[in-house]
Amino acid sequence: MYTNTIGALRASTRRFSTSRVSASSGLQINSERLWNTLHQTCEWGATHRYGENPTETGMARLTLNDDDARVRQWFAGEVQKLGCSLSIDQMGNMFAKQAGRLGSPAPMIAMGSHLDTQPRGGRYDGILGVMAALEVLRTMKENGFQTNFDVGVVNWTNEEGARFPKSMCSSGVWAGAIPIQKAWDLRDIHDSSVTLRSELERHGYLGDIACSSDPATGYPLGAHFELHIEQGPILPENNRSIGVVRGAQGYRWLTMTVHGKDAHTGTTPFSARQDPLLASSRMIAASHDIAKKHDALASTGIIKVPSNASTNTVSSQVTFTLDIRHPQDSVVYAVQDECLKAFEAIASQDGKGVSFDWTLDTDSPAVKFDDDCVASIQAAADKLVGREQSMLMTSGAGHDTVYTSQHCPSAMIFVPCRDGVSHHPTEYCSPQDCALGTQALLEAVVHYDQSRAEKEK
Repeated sequence: MYTNTIGALRASTRRFSTSRVSASSGLQINSERLWNTLHQTCEWGATHRYGENPTETGMARLTLNDDDARVRQWFAGEVQKLGCSLSIDQMGNMFAKQAGRLGSPAPMIAMGSHLDTQPRGGRYDGILGVMAALEVLRTMKENGFQTNFDVGVVNWTNEEGARFPKSMCSSGVWAGAIPIQKAWDLRDIHDSSVTLRSELERHGYLGDIACSSDPATGYPLGAHFELHIEQGPILPENNRSIGVVRGAQGYRWLTMTVHGKDAHTGTTPFSARQDPLLASSRMIAASHDIAKKHDALASTGIIKVPSNASTNTVSSQVTFTLDIRHPQDSVVYAVQDECLKAFEAIASQDGKGVSFDWTLDTDSPAVKFDDDCVASIQAAADKLVGREQSMLMTSGAGHDTVYTSQHCPSAMIFVPCRDGVSHHPTEYCSPQDCALGTQALLEAVVHYDQSRAEKEK
């Protein structure tokens, strides 16, 4: 589902022909520079040390905290050194553009990801995608290489949704899927007096451009390529080095609030209790069993009890999150429906029972990425490692590319991460895999740019 303008363009032209497009750019990224840059920028937010090596730490660079502001300032300086124009929209998304040789007014081919992390995150999730894109631009610049169309980098704000609980938040606003006021009003999970907008204003990242793909008011993109660690074990288990990602599974985030009643633990028998924590634990366990039955996933990442809870008191209220995922939207809905029915039964199961209500925080339907973008990534993988070392994949996690795919041709490249570990301090992608993924990103973008120019002829 692209915008009407892009949809009309695609409908009136033939699909890309790759027969006259080179499978190689002739360029070679600087792998040492890539590795050093990635880890130098991780000094902003480094924490959770797990080894003696200077790079053996995790990250806690949450959206728009002081460290995020520092790395954003650094990023702005680096792209401007390369002669890129830099635009910032009203969600703080940063668009760096390098001019193409044709001087075409067409929107730029973007390489995008994010610089924010989880509270106990690693050094590669999102960060690799932005640093790889920067390395691609550096390589082009130092070799005097110009793409036909404008090309550039996007740093998307609040992809993780860890501090302000809405994942892929700003790409969702850009795509028109999330109202900007709703995004601006998101509260810091630890300090409800702080909003996403107030932090944008504090750091000077509330830009003048509308956060929109509308060419009249916002910042449209001609395509979007994202390099990312896989965040799972499929590539290493299959001895593959590049994942050609053709889509992403659907997921829904819910917040459940279970209401009970304060009571003394020593004087209140089980039969007289309204215990929301007991009910919540049963609900969480039930969600796991239901998801397993459907070959889906269900997870709880946050549980909250009132700050005045004590050891010898039954809690009055519990809030917990529920994350449901599957490649088919119908299965996601089926798991949700069965969970809610099970929760109703559990609510009356113990003592005098509890009540509960819920809200839908994020709804991300399954998506299929653009065939031409996927073909360019496959061509790059074929050139670099051969067909036997790459594989077509569906992303298990949500990414900004999920939203960009609604308004411009988009696709992703995956590279392996050690033991499939992500969202954890020990998350690791080897220097060789970081470099290979970055080279694949460069080749895919150049291939797509050349195919696009060929098509325009």
